Amino acid sequence: MSASELEDVIDRSHEALDAFQKGDPAPALQLFSQRDDVTLANPFGPPARGWDAVVETAQQAASNYREGEAVGFERVSGYETPELAYIVEIESYRSKVGGSEDLTPLALRVTTVFRREEEGWRIVHRHADPITSTRPAHSVLGS
Repeated sequence: MSASELEDVIDRSHEALDAFQKGDPAPALQLFSQRDDVTLANPFGPPARGWDAVVETAQQAASNYREGEAVGFERVSGYETPELAYIVEIESYRSKVGGSEDLTPLALRVTTVFRREEEGWRIVHRHADPITSTRPAHSVLGS
């Protein structure tokens, strides 16, 4: 597989994330590995491991969004080997989050790891959080 095939999967993931902001996790989940070591960490809870847990976590996360859209993806870094690849991006969205009736801009810092499997490149890990700017040291202590 060529680098362009990986970029095609990344483009499809960006399109799928637009659907995610409308509350639909299905297109994104189609891009994930279904192996036991697949993981998903999102801003709404602890990391999930394994296909069933990833599906449940993605469905719960998507239920927090509605009537949204992907606004942009800023590639920070990326690297590819024949078997694994990763990208680090700042993802920008506009969505109704939770019970809000207002479309709100939001940004996520995201690392996505891809693995070459029999059917092509698959997402084997995704970690997304809202940290996109410098924060004070005490912010890591939680509340």
